[in-house]
Amino acid sequence: MLKFIILGIIQGLTEFLPVSSSGHLAVLQRLFNMHGEEVAISVVLHFGTLLAVIIFSLRIY
Repeated sequence: MLKFIILGIIQGLTEFLPVSSSGHLAVLQRLFNMHGEEVAISVVLHFGTLLAVIIFSLRIY
């Protein structure tokens, strides 16, 4: 569970920076030996980012 929290924090911090958040996630997944779960984790983390952007956009308008 801690691995997923760390991945989520890294995704959130690097998604809007001019660096590859997907690259950071791939490196961390290799460090945590999470080989079979890459696609599912990436989809869930990017969905969270999408949801955050939508909520933020609705607050502005």
